[in-house]
Amino acid sequence: MLKTYEGNDIRNVGLAGHLNCGKTTLAAGLLYLTGATNRLTRVDEGNTVTDFDEEEIARKITVSTAVAHAEWKKTKLNLLDTPGFNIFINDTRSALVAADSVLVVVDGVAGVEVQTEKVWEIAGEYHLPRAIVINKLDRERSSFDSAVAAVVEAFGGHCVPVQLPIGGERDFRGVIDLIEMKAYEYTPNGNGKGKEIPIPATMAEAAQKAHAALVEAVAEGEDELMEEFFETGTLAAEHVRSGIDEEMRAGAIFPILCCSALLNIGTDLVADFIADHLPSAIKRTEMIGTQDGHEEKRLISDSEHASIYVFKTTADAFAGRMSYFKVMSGVIANDSHIINSRNGTDERLAHIACPMGKSMAEVKELHAGDIGVVAKLKDTMTGDTLAEKGFPIVYPPVVLPEPSIAYAVSARTRQDEDRMGNALSRILEEDTSLRFYRDQATNEFLLAGCGQQHVEIVVSRLKKRYNVDVELKAPKIPYRETIRGSADVHGRHKKQTGGHGQFGDCRIRMAPLPRGERFKFVNSIFGGAIPRQFIPAVEKGIVEAAERGYLAGFPVVDFQIDLYDGSYHDVDSNEMSFKMAGRKAFKLAMEQARPALLEPIMNVEVVAPNEYAGDLMGDFNSRRGRVGGMDTRGNMQVIRAQVPMAEMLTYANDLISMTQGRASYSMEFDHYDFVPQLQADKIIAAARASGAGKDEEDE
Repeated sequence: MLKTYEGNDIRNVGLAGHLNCGKTTLAAGLLYLTGATNRLTRVDEGNTVTDFDEEEIARKITVSTAVAHAEWKKTKLNLLDTPGFNIFINDTRSALVAADSVLVVVDGVAGVEVQTEKVWEIAGEYHLPRAIVINKLDRERSSFDSAVAAVVEAFGGHCVPVQLPIGGERDFRGVIDLIEMKAYEYTPNGNGKGKEIPIPATMAEAAQKAHAALVEAVAEGEDELMEEFFETGTLAAEHVRSGIDEEMRAGAIFPILCCSALLNIGTDLVADFIADHLPSAIKRTEMIGTQDGHEEKRLISDSEHASIYVFKTTADAFAGRMSYFKVMSGVIANDSHIINSRNGTDERLAHIACPMGKSMAEVKELHAGDIGVVAKLKDTMTGDTLAEKGFPIVYPPVVLPEPSIAYAVSARTRQDEDRMGNALSRILEEDTSLRFYRDQATNEFLLAGCGQQHVEIVVSRLKKRYNVDVELKAPKIPYRETIRGSADVHGRHKKQTGGHGQFGDCRIRMAPLPRGERFKFVNSIFGGAIPRQFIPAVEKGIVEAAERGYLAGFPVVDFQIDLYDGSYHDVDSNEMSFKMAGRKAFKLAMEQARPALLEPIMNVEVVAPNEYAGDLMGDFNSRRGRVGGMDTRGNMQVIRAQVPMAEMLTYANDLISMTQGRASYSMEFDHYDFVPQLQADKIIAAARASGAGKDEEDE
């Protein structure tokens, strides 16, 4: 049974950064250094603790956040190894809620990249202290100075080195600690523990200069330290250490470290920095939630009533649903009962454990601030809060952006169809950024994710985990329809059947709304021309008709309806009649209001070597894109553009071909805009040929 730790001795550290910057390798080095593993594992060998999923092993990238723990200097390190691939950044956003600080890992060759900036922003949103680790300094063309310059340019002058590398590229062999002014030399691929040596004479001047810059940066953060600095010209080492601690928590300084995670050089100094300088789990003092709609503050303390927040869910073939949680307050004991604040379910925490990748180490209890995992909770999902009975609280769940791309998915056999729904529901529990739904216009099942590879991984998991074979079809572009003009029409529904008939009559004005306003209904009926109980039926008929579309079966958005007149029959009028009248009025109005097609426009950012910039801009132009600007980042060009989603479906593979895999890109939805008429005509013709949007009245 694993021993327990007090909150003051716990460090919850997120390892975040761009794809292939070495986060997982750094985690592996830290686990080996601390004795948590008995050998140095490698990503390319597929045997690391935190990349254990079969998809991660096959693709050699982190797909989902993994948690591992280790002890260093009598301190428990909870390491959260997060994805760096842009399409899995939502998982990083969800996981960093459980972190109390972030190590932002930067590639010593590439410098600051697209996702480096993304994770920096996420950590800033959560007000997490950050330190930067310049990694891969053993690689050819790596440069600590260039990487530091890129960090300072991207994140500001408060980023200050606290270490310097000894040697570079193949000759990288040691690290200088600028706080203690000591140097350490390492054996490549060793145990990660350095041997203290004198600061090399060739680096003495640079080390003194860097130490002075660090001292000055620390002194600027506090008045007392500034006075000491003015009086003595320097600061005592203990004051530098305490100043770094306080100013990191205040977001006034961001220390820069260096290492080679692959060769395990400098790993012990990274571990020292985590234990000595990154804030403990209880330093944030309090968390803010709600109780019965009112704000509720709760201290991160063992003395508070118990509460936990579930930040991640996975499905294990043997153990079932695994819920990863952070203890927000109180002490959680094994076999205790706790209430889900969302649905009131009583959950039993049987066999709580501390995660070590895919394996679990059982623990008797977990204190405030610690991270744990428990299996088989009945009705608890990611984002749920569980609290001690009688003392409820709800911590705000992470809000993720909607998926950017959807594929039609269909089972290959009847047997697959029977199992598909259950298998997908289990995968959706794990990944809250996915969506699975039926398209009302096409009756197709759509699987929506953050990118093509995201959806492909889900399909692969369906096959390997649940033996469900499905087929993906071309992604559906979420086009919308709207109007450019106005209309004033009369919609009447009249039907005689021998007995009671049907009669509904309305007059409406249709007008466009600004982009993003979706729909507005105005009731201007005066004098009872239409009875009040029938007015919602008119609106419902219009809304239903708008959902089915007019031009090509896509929902109509950004329009206003003003219901201003009508008539009724004492006997024959009913809700259905006015609903049908509303639908007819809508279709007549669309004929007059100059309907048009809208398409989603994406913000695209590409980071590529300078020599590819011209080709990439030309490619954007060929995709109907608008280049919005360019920046230089080291030897890389950052190109920003707005491009229709329809033109970006194959971009990931095309970008690899154009740049030999040396570029990366990120994409997110920005707005809707009109489709050029030539493309619109093709889309409308194809939709009508398939029968999309056909009204039952037309059948």
